[in-house]
Amino acid sequence: MTTRRRTVAQALVEFLAHQYTERDGAAAPGGQDGAPVRHRLINACWGIFGHGNVAGIGQALLESGPDTMPYLQGRNEQAMVHAAVGYARQCDRLSAHAVTTSIGPGATNLVTGAALATVNRLPVLLLPGDTFATRPADPVLQQLEVPYAGDVSVNDALRPVSRYFDRITRPEALIPAALQAMRVLADPVETGAVTLALPQDVQAEAYDWPEEFFADRVWRVPRPAPDAAALADAVRAVRAAERPLIIAGGGVHHSGAEDALRALADATGIPVASTQAGKGSLRHDHPADVGGIGHTGTATADALARRADLVLGVGTRYTDFTTASATLFAAPGVRFVNLNIASFDAHKLAATSLVADARAGLQALTEALSGHRVAPAYEEEYAAAKARWESLVDAAYAAPDDSVRPSQTQVLGALDATVGEQDVIINAAGSLPGDLHKLWRARSRRQYHLEYGYSCMGYEIPAAIGVRLAAPDRPVWALVGDGTYLMMPTEIVTAVQEGININVVLLQNHGYASIGGLSEQTGGERFGTAYRYRAADGTYTGEPLPVDLAANAASLGMHVIRAATVGELRAALATARADERPTCVYVETATADTVPGAPGAQAWWDVPVAETATRPAAVEARKEYDRHATERRRHL
Repeated sequence: MTTRRRTVAQALVEFLAHQYTERDGAAAPGGQDGAPVRHRLINACWGIFGHGNVAGIGQALLESGPDTMPYLQGRNEQAMVHAAVGYARQCDRLSAHAVTTSIGPGATNLVTGAALATVNRLPVLLLPGDTFATRPADPVLQQLEVPYAGDVSVNDALRPVSRYFDRITRPEALIPAALQAMRVLADPVETGAVTLALPQDVQAEAYDWPEEFFADRVWRVPRPAPDAAALADAVRAVRAAERPLIIAGGGVHHSGAEDALRALADATGIPVASTQAGKGSLRHDHPADVGGIGHTGTATADALARRADLVLGVGTRYTDFTTASATLFAAPGVRFVNLNIASFDAHKLAATSLVADARAGLQALTEALSGHRVAPAYEEEYAAAKARWESLVDAAYAAPDDSVRPSQTQVLGALDATVGEQDVIINAAGSLPGDLHKLWRARSRRQYHLEYGYSCMGYEIPAAIGVRLAAPDRPVWALVGDGTYLMMPTEIVTAVQEGININVVLLQNHGYASIGGLSEQTGGERFGTAYRYRAADGTYTGEPLPVDLAANAASLGMHVIRAATVGELRAALATARADERPTCVYVETATADTVPGAPGAQAWWDVPVAETATRPAAVEARKEYDRHATERRRHL
């Protein structure tokens, strides 16, 4: 047997360089017809080095060189995972990044990013250093001693947030573990964060590896078709429905099923609402697109959902924002058909289950529904409602003149007027997701990039870097409020270092606007949500803090443009889009109590309110909570 002598770290890096994915066998751009398109499964490795990985993975990356495995220098371990997730999503999960860290705090900083990746079903390979497998000294620096278990380290915190976890305590154990890791990363059902914990002594240990371990390996991403009997059941349900509604989730994008969804909508006239992850599955101006669904959705989509007698969910997990905490689908006889590649999701809400790839399933449905179309009156109804909502969007985007300080929705209006079909808009947390879900007019399949499975503050800037790496020809915008910016601005330095010209739109509203509003609705009276000095009564209700986030962004190397008015904002956005440097557009927004914002929530969200309280705000909030809670139902 022919072998190569390599350290474990060297072998792993070399192995990763030969892993590929393939889907559909389509012709490569400029290639011969029928030539399959292969994607590097692990296309780069992010890393911050410490004693747990510097002499292992770090040395291996240096020795292998950038042609084998490009290296990207990060500033925060969590942020590196966010960048990798942004990259994987933009690549339709066919290509991903690895992330290596040292032991101890470097490894535990991965946990939040890993949870985000797994919740959103997006692949990322985590390679944290670990304590010595041979235990020559015990404990070592940064080791957590667990009195009841000698084989536990802080890396075990990654187990519940990983789709696959293994600790490589012997060199030869890498072979099955690495293969299992690739299987999970490439599997559209199983994918998420994958962790291979690497003890620092094992990383540097040499072994004679079989030559076959380093051969090119292709992981084919399947498109399973729906079961014939299940498809027949689904078709009967759709044909019998008078008020069907499609809910497009993130699985539509992951499958590249947008054309198939449009074909079904064109053929049947069934309206299409979208989750945060699914927005953009249809263009905003398609007649069947009725906007976002659920708590942050449009009045059009939510009104249709309340009266729908059949809901066809495509690639959605049905989170509580989508279902309005089980209050939205209110028709007495409503039934569900769920098309999802994951059986776990396809069976939710007691649905007729179509366990299949989204594109394959939609194509099968369109063919089987040939000749079927909803009643003209239903199409006219939702077309009129869509037009009414669009007038509300116009009003929210409009400013009285160019000299006023912009509101948050007017910022979105100015951005809407600036971007083209190729631009990507990234957001994750705060009040912006609600405004974007209701108002944003998505022009292309990957324009709308909202991480709302985990809604993690700090995601936007590093994710923008990942998206730009995956799509260097597309302008990328990270929309962040001051609260999110303060969580994780560190990767601005990476963008500057690598010349990755992302655009950051930084909105200064002096606190947590989203949670402030929620606090007010639930009897919390905006307690602890403003960035202000303490007042005499001990609350944070004094003057706004004199922080200058624009100066902070500039100090990290970004080109910064300050915009005080709507007119200045429009000019700044146009300049940023044309600039080749990483650019920040900084704007202090007008407060919601002085300028009209987005329309309010069109559906409920269950956030429990204190059952007993003495403060009037909480007492009244509880009454409102009890009223909504009676509308919850089980779909059985």
